[in-house]
This record gives sequence, C-alpha cells and structure tokens, in this order.
Amino acid sequence: MNIYELTVEELYDKIQQKELKPSEVVGALFEDIDKIDETLGSFLFVNKEDAMKEAARLDDLQAQDQMDGELFGIPMGIKDNIITKGVLTTCASRMLEDFHPIYDATVMEKLNAESPVLMGKNNMDEFAMGGSNENSYFKNVRNPWDTDAVPGGSSGGSAAAVAAGLVPFSLGSDTGGSVRQPASFCGVVGMKPTYGRVSRYGLVAFASSLDQIGPLTRNVRDNAKILNLISGTHNKDATSMPDVEEDFLKSIDADLTGKKIALPDEYVEEGIDEEVAEAVKNAVKVFEDLGATVERVSFSDIKYVVSAYYLIASSEASSNLARFDGIRFGHRAEGAETLEELYKKTRAEGFGEEVKRRILLGTFVLSAGHYDQYYIRAQKLRSVIEADMERILEDYDMIIGPTTTTPAYDLGEKIDDKLQMYKDDILTIPANLTGMPAISIPCGVSSKNRPIGMQITGRHFAEAEIYNAAYKFEEQFNLHNELKEIQKELR
Repeated sequence: MNIYELTVEELYDKIQQKELKPSEVVGALFEDIDKIDETLGSFLFVNKEDAMKEAARLDDLQAQDQMDGELFGIPMGIKDNIITKGVLTTCASRMLEDFHPIYDATVMEKLNAESPVLMGKNNMDEFAMGGSNENSYFKNVRNPWDTDAVPGGSSGGSAAAVAAGLVPFSLGSDTGGSVRQPASFCGVVGMKPTYGRVSRYGLVAFASSLDQIGPLTRNVRDNAKILNLISGTHNKDATSMPDVEEDFLKSIDADLTGKKIALPDEYVEEGIDEEVAEAVKNAVKVFEDLGATVERVSFSDIKYVVSAYYLIASSEASSNLARFDGIRFGHRAEGAETLEELYKKTRAEGFGEEVKRRILLGTFVLSAGHYDQYYIRAQKLRSVIEADMERILEDYDMIIGPTTTTPAYDLGEKIDDKLQMYKDDILTIPANLTGMPAISIPCGVSSKNRPIGMQITGRHFAEAEIYNAAYKFEEQFNLHNELKEIQKELR
C-alpha cells in the first residue's frame, strides 16, 4: 500500500477500520516531504513536531474507538495566507516572515473540529499576487509533472503538494483564479466557491470583494467533502452567508440527462492554445454521451474582464496592504529617523516587486482625479460582465471552457512579461468578478505531458450541480493513474 496514493475518503476508511494509524500516515508523508520537497518547494513551513504529537494523540483515541471527526487523522496542507493559531503564517513575504498568529481562521476552526493533522503551510505567490508561484520571497514552487514548469499561482504550493501526494488535500485562496489555475497546471481538482459560501475571516486580504477560500484535492468527491466541512457563516464576517443544510455529496452521482451546458465561442477560439481548445472540445463529446446538451454561445464581454479585474483588485490591495507599515506587526525597517521614513523603508524592504506594482497601480486608481475615471468605470464593467454571465445561465445550467489559455509553461518563461501573465487570467476572472462558483478538473494532457484543465461555472450557490457534472465527467476521464506514476517517479 502506498499511503501517498490514497484519497481523503480512502485514508479515512482505513483509519476507521484500524488498518492504518494516524501516526503511520503522518510519518510516511513526512518522509516523502523530506525526500521530495527540497526540489518542489511546496511547503514554506513544515509542522513536523506538533503534527507528530497530534498524530500520537489520535492514535490513543483510535485505540479507544473514539474516532470522532470527518477528517480523523487525515493530513492536510494550508496555504500560507490562511491564519493558523501559533503556526508561522508569512504570506510568502518578508513582511511577515516571523508572524505567529494568535487565532485561527474560520476555516481552520471548522477543519480542526474534524480532527485532521496540519502538516504545514504551503508556498504561494507573495500576498497571493501572481499566476506562476515565482513571486514567493522565499523560493519558487515547481510543478510535480515537470520540475522545469511552473505549478501556477498563487496557490501553487497547495496544488503541487496535493499532486505530488504530500498531502491528500489542501486549502488555497482564489482572487482571480488562484485555486483553479494551479489545479489545472498540476492536474488536480480545485474549487472556487460562491462568494460568501466560505467565510474569509482569517484569510489575509488581497482584494476583499473577490477573495474566496477553496479546496484542492485529487478527485471530485474529496473536494465536495472538504467544501461541506468549511462552508458556513461567521459572526465576524459580514460577507459570509448564513449556515444552510446542504450536502454536496448527496446528488453527486445524479444523471446528467437533460442538462444544458454552454460553451462560449471566445473560450475555444483566438488566444487559446490549440491543444487546450481540442481537449475541451473532446470534453464536450463526453458530456453529450452522458446525456447533456452542449451548445455554443457568445460571451462577448469577456474582453473587459482583465482590465476591470486588475483595476478593482489592485485598488483593494492598496487599501488592504496599508496596514503593513512597520508600526503594529510584521517587518520593521532599521535606521529610520522619521515616521515617514519608517513607512517608506519598511514597505520598500518588506514587499516584493509584484506586490509593489499592484499597490502603486491601486493607489493611482484611487487617487483624486482618477477614481471616477478608472475605479468607478471598472465597477460598472463588473456589473455588465455579471449581467452577461447571468444571461447565459438563464438558458443553461452551467458554462464550460478551458481553465487556462495554455498548459503550464516553463519557469522563467513569462516572469518578465507581466502584461501577458495578467492576460492569462482571462478565463478564470469572470467567476471572481461575478461571485459565481467554478471548478477546475483535468480534461487532457499536452504533447509535453503537462495537464490541461476544464472549468465548469454555475449559478450562485449551485456548487452541488457543478460537483455533479464534474464527478460524472471524472468517471469517464481522469488523470488518477498518471498522477500515481508522477508520484512514484518523484520518490
């Protein structure tokens, strides 16, 4: 038995049947992390001492038949911008390189109630700003499928750790595609829930009206299970929805006969890699064989999404990151003689180039004389884009298309072409601007043996319907065997 190959559900069953002890599972995966992660760079902090203590405690409970919790003994990784009490949380930035929070994020409270084991904090683009995971202050992340390739960002560490079998699941955050894009590049499943489905309390903010926490797993069922556990309201998060009784696994195996699916022309035409477009067109045939109807539509307003997104996201980032000033917490520059000099030196030293770039853009957009010209117009465009998406979803149950315009590219290939990297987010951004749920699942492999992802987007709070379509597709096409080969080669 290879523990690294087991899914969340498989591990849970084996622990419940006492075929495996939590300490055996955790110990085996730490051995893999020690062996593999020096190359991959998927973890920024490995929580080994505390995790082994927790696993030993769970061993004792297992021996007493007290195995309470839906994740009893299951190892997990957590993106390093999600607050973990007492555990180093850096956002992959020099600004927070010694920050140990004194409370847990809502999602951590919910997960910890189910008795998992925190293996460590996953690497990311600094403050979640980037699409390749080449913007971490500490180290780059590499793609398990090809260590010369990027894993995608900003949740690249989470996706790489899951794909490599270092953890069966991780949490990431998605502001413009930062869960779905690395899921696509690494051949795993990544869900961006409806805005408000999962509380953002304890997520270090990038763009508050766009950020959402979502799970990364190796299959659709595990993903639905984790979203079940982290969904719900929090009294300190006014944007979180009230708790509702909903089980995303309940209807996951339902028949797709009669479902109507839209494929926008713009998702498979100009600007989309030929292999990516072909993989999605092949996926259409799978859905049709499953009884669904797939029709081509137009989403002409997609041409506005990149401009609207980067104006809004950068503006909110400028506001949210103003708190990092060297006064209250985080990095503090030495040798400043005035308050203004302290601010300047601290922020110059503490932030990386991509973060500074977005802060400067956001500050400019929000400044007097430019606010109406840029920020207000971007918000109006956001409404136009949402109306266009809702128009499509009035006639169709969901929208499919590629997750990304290309498969994973080489490390260093695009890092100096920021405009192109921003444009690469064009397919994932709409779900964030509209607040709609969207999932990325594997649908192909390129000629370079790099995964291709398909995105399924649905109406607000229609995650159950999306999981159903994703699961039925996964039964017909998946990369499970290929991932196992990748994991074996890494070891």
